[in-house]
Amino acid sequence: MLKQFYKKGQIEAGCDEAGRGCLAGPVFAAAVILPQNYKNDILNDSKQLNSKIRNNLRFEIEKNAIAWAVGFCDNYEIDKINILNASFLAMHRAIEKLITKPEFLLIDGNRFKDFPEIKHKCIVKGDATYLSIAAASILAKTYRDEFMIKAHEEFPNYAWNKNMGYPTKQHKKALLDFGITKYHRKTYNLIDKQLKLF
Repeated sequence: MLKQFYKKGQIEAGCDEAGRGCLAGPVFAAAVILPQNYKNDILNDSKQLNSKIRNNLRFEIEKNAIAWAVGFCDNYEIDKINILNASFLAMHRAIEKLITKPEFLLIDGNRFKDFPEIKHKCIVKGDATYLSIAAASILAKTYRDEFMIKAHEEFPNYAWNKNMGYPTKQHKKALLDFGITKYHRKTYNLIDKQLKLF
């Protein structure tokens, strides 16, 4: 089982994002405050779990968390401020929406922009270390997947219901065949120059 807390006795929110490496769609982030005695043997980094387990965990986390919230930055904001800043902003938006104010933030990764009046600790591979960060990774991933599945109904040629906007061969070929959509990140290298040669 992952660690329950960084420092016992303080209200900690775990924070994580999903979708940084995608060519299309928003970047989503979540913040989760779990009870101090919370236990879950299955909860782990969302990338280590299949979609059925993630969706079951999402229900369980939302039911048992002291507080949870989700925020996002769309592709237009990503193009305007870059993906790193958009990831930080999405996390800030999630933290702002928490109904319980945390005393400390556990951030997945090695960089973060200070949130006003709340100290934080960046933890590399934090989503595989702390329960609260893993819980945030589950919410960010499932809410983002939900968005991309709905977007797929609008633009079925890109197979977003399978690749969720990540740069798969099928997605890249669709970009060559059909061009970009309103959900694509224009500042990304969307069309591989090598593919154009064929």
